[in-house]
This record gives sequence, C-alpha cells and structure tokens, in this order.
Amino acid sequence: MKIKEIKKNKKQFLSLLLLADEQEDMIDQYLERETMYVLDDDGIQCECVVTDEGHEILEIKNIATQPEAQGKGYGRILIEFIVEKYKEKYSVLQVGTGDSPLTIPFYEKCGFIRSHSIQNFFIDHYDHPIYEQGIQLIDMIYLQRKL
Repeated sequence: MKIKEIKKNKKQFLSLLLLADEQEDMIDQYLERETMYVLDDDGIQCECVVTDEGHEILEIKNIATQPEAQGKGYGRILIEFIVEKYKEKYSVLQVGTGDSPLTIPFYEKCGFIRSHSIQNFFIDHYDHPIYEQGIQLIDMIYLQRKL
C-alpha cells in the first residue's frame, strides 16, 4: 500500500472525485490549486484533496473511496496520513459535508467533532438537489479535529 501526492493531471481521478462531490464545476474550484493524495493498494482505492484555509486550518475538500473498496479502512488510513503529515504546520483539520447518516458517523469515528454549519449550502451552490440515503442535503456541516 502506497500513498502518493498527485501534482499533475488530477482530473484523471474525476470519477472518484465525483463520488464525494457530484458537481464537476464545484470540484474545478479547488482541484488544481490544492494538494491531492491517492492511496494505491493494487490500484487506486481512495483519494483526498486538502486546502490551506488560513489560521492554521487544513480542510479536506474531497475524500472518496472506490465503492468496492469501501469499509476496508482506506478512508481512515488516508485521514491518518494527512494528520501525521500536517500536524506540525496546522492546528486543526476540518471537513465540510452534508448532514448525512453515512458521512457524519465516519468522520466522528475518525476523531472529528461538529463545529459549525452553513445553512442552505447545497441548495445555494449546486444546480440540482443532492440526496444521500434518500435524505436531501441542505446545510453544510463542518467537523473539526485538533492536530
């Protein structure tokens, strides 16, 4: 298993990126200016894009695991890699996500706690309704983990 930084041709992983953020123009807003990592375990299993938000905050903008590889710990491994790599430079790792019964518990198991929210984020910024497990995502929920 290897984790490597992707510096060029990040769009080659678009199908994986779209699992976490299903509108390509939203991905385009951060993809080329930020840092991307992929976890390779006999093929790319997981990816993560992080951004410097200032004030010693590092944000996970996108993290996704191949559907057939979900539940095998790849997402958690990639988050722990990010924590170890950046703990000397940042004091907080944060992530924004929909209020979903799939994602919130995952982040909480990875040591994140709820911080704040942005009301109507998914309604205001996406050109179509987004549903996860039959629930429409409306507010962006931010979770943070101290580094």
